[in-house]
Amino acid sequence: MTGESPLLVRDGRVIAGNQKLRFFPASVVSGRGSEVVDDAGRRLLDLSASWGANSVGHAHPRVVRAVQTAVSEGAGASVLSATNPHAVALAEALLERVAGAEDRRVLLGHSGTDANNAALAAARAATGRRRVLAFHGGYHGGFGAAQSVSGVFVDGGLPGDPDSALLDYPAASGDRMREAADLDRVFAELDSELASGDVAAVIVESHQSDGGLVVPPRGFLRGLDDRARAAGALLICDEVKIGLGRTGLLHGFQHEGTEPDIVTFGKALGGGLPLSAVVGPAAVLDAAPASTLLTTAGNAVSAASGLAVLETIEAEGLVEAAAQRGAQIRRLIAEVADRTPEIFDVRGRGLSLGVELRVDPGSRADGGAGPIERAAGFAKRTVYRLWQLGAVCYLVRGNVLELTPPLNLTPEEAQRAIEMLATAIHDVRAGAVSDAEIAPYRGW
Repeated sequence: MTGESPLLVRDGRVIAGNQKLRFFPASVVSGRGSEVVDDAGRRLLDLSASWGANSVGHAHPRVVRAVQTAVSEGAGASVLSATNPHAVALAEALLERVAGAEDRRVLLGHSGTDANNAALAAARAATGRRRVLAFHGGYHGGFGAAQSVSGVFVDGGLPGDPDSALLDYPAASGDRMREAADLDRVFAELDSELASGDVAAVIVESHQSDGGLVVPPRGFLRGLDDRARAAGALLICDEVKIGLGRTGLLHGFQHEGTEPDIVTFGKALGGGLPLSAVVGPAAVLDAAPASTLLTTAGNAVSAASGLAVLETIEAEGLVEAAAQRGAQIRRLIAEVADRTPEIFDVRGRGLSLGVELRVDPGSRADGGAGPIERAAGFAKRTVYRLWQLGAVCYLVRGNVLELTPPLNLTPEEAQRAIEMLATAIHDVRAGAVSDAEIAPYRGW
């Protein structure tokens, strides 16, 4: 690992920095299953799955066959002005898997960002209202309207949507009285905002991912749903990052048995190709014809990949697998936590897990007091050391390591992952990673 990677040198000369979120000098030239290979020939265990986009693993045979067939057929570049069978079949499959009103539609896109942009625009068009309610810590997109209602960006200093408001997102704590008080406070704030009668939609993640893997108290989604409906506002559930099996259920909102008005998908849906979808009532998604125009949305190749992903999740029992591997990883982390005081908390659902690190060994006793900057620096070094040891893992919220591996991660790979994590933390504690090594990588 000495010297600069030729591929990364070329990348530095030609790829715009505006789209780079780098934590270490990573490259990927190939992959299979839960492993990727970099341009130096190193095999790395992928604990991110490209931020969840490769949820059925890299180069899954079913996805590869579907894409090859669609490419060879040349069935069309979109559903903009002509339909194609792959796009229609994907939409039908999504409607079969998302419960809701009988007359519904699917809007296809390229990314979670444009799915949420489209959902917000459709909600505003259908209701004739402008205001949107969202949550601190939420992530709904990397640009446009979806970014401007994303708490992670607005809280970080980017301008928020002038027609939106951010509410607190409550966190499950195990303390029922505290959780009840938090819900009462959030619902009171929500009721106050909804009372104006001009709210088009409430957009929410069933648990926050980039916000730090925050799982809300039970009753949160149900309360949002009831209040939004009573006020004539639409509930948009953002399943872009945690949907399609990752939480141990097919959809994250199923943990509370809710049926949102609109559901958005992305990342995992494409199997590594650009694909997203909005599922919602026909009265909403047909309300403003030709208002969401993406020239290559619904192209046959991405749609075929998406349908193969849905079929793979079902055929291989990956929803159940995510629940099982997530439980295993939690047990493994608990075993190493006794000798690893930097592990402060583990949270999330299924294979959407966050490991919060704190530098101060006394933080367990004092409720987490200690310099957050030091914790973030320690976490940054930890993911760098993990890369050196042979694993890909990224950070969210500064000091939270996010584990979102492929849903078909094996028990042996899970064991190896946590062994590397424990080694990385211990090595960083001993000074294994220098300031100079991490300096070029800004992360968030």
